[in-house]
Amino acid sequence: MKILIVEDCRSTPPVLKQYVERCGATAVCAENAEAALQHFEHEAPDLILLDIASPHIESLELTRLIRTTEKPGEWTPIIFLSSTGRDDEVEKGIAAGGDDYLLRPISEIALGAKIRAMQRLVLMRTSLLSLTRKLDAANQELTRISSSDSLTGIANRRHFDEALSVEWRRARRHSNPVALLMCDVDYLKLYNDTFGRTAGDACLRKLAATISRYSERPSDTVARYGGEEFAVILAETTIGGALMVAEKIRSGVQELNIPHPSSPFGQVTLSIGIASAAPGFDNPPDDLIQAVGKALYRAKQEGRDRICRADAA
Repeated sequence: MKILIVEDCRSTPPVLKQYVERCGATAVCAENAEAALQHFEHEAPDLILLDIASPHIESLELTRLIRTTEKPGEWTPIIFLSSTGRDDEVEKGIAAGGDDYLLRPISEIALGAKIRAMQRLVLMRTSLLSLTRKLDAANQELTRISSSDSLTGIANRRHFDEALSVEWRRARRHSNPVALLMCDVDYLKLYNDTFGRTAGDACLRKLAATISRYSERPSDTVARYGGEEFAVILAETTIGGALMVAEKIRSGVQELNIPHPSSPFGQVTLSIGIASAAPGFDNPPDDLIQAVGKALYRAKQEGRDRICRADAA
């Protein structure tokens, strides 16, 4: 344990240093505020003993500076050394950021007890911070899991609904369009019948990765909408921009060249519906979902492996 002693040794014999060392700690001494701050920064003491009544040390200001220097989550106990024990003096010290005080002349036994008490507080606080960090990490992981599709790793339907609602409100505030792509895997049931469910799951993972690769902006959201459907939310995107992204995705899936002998195309393909809208005050995001759903249905009816836009005849 390292203890920083801040007192004017010109008027006070360095008895504290001997007491501290007999307690098994390492003593670092400073005779003024400037030296104390330097030691605090470079030595990182576990405890500070600070003379509150020294005429040569602005102890309250030094305490405030130490507290502002500490990084978030850090805390170094400060024990004031008081010659008077006056209530107002102690109250000002605690208000400035101190934690406890000792009356002069300092008792070696009392000092040892205070040091042990502060050690326990530091250990308890460290344990609490560690537990808090673990809890935060667990909550973040829980949030990630609850928002992710377990098979593909992309966003799930729940996260899609939340993301579309958020983006819809943002677009309404700024009068921007929002585009939506709905991608359906052609003849996936026949693929599973031919190769088995495990192969079908592997195929979906490849498709999810490909769709994500061509929806690479931080504002884009790629989600598994249903069993064989993927959705892509494109912020600030017109129907023309959505068409370009959709074509990249469709071509990217073709380039995967995943064999599908039960499909008339001989490989895995996508049917894609696209729509874009500028949110108003009376149209909910469900209108966009319905529009893109109709476009996807038309793409499948017209032969699949194609893109249909909601505003096309």
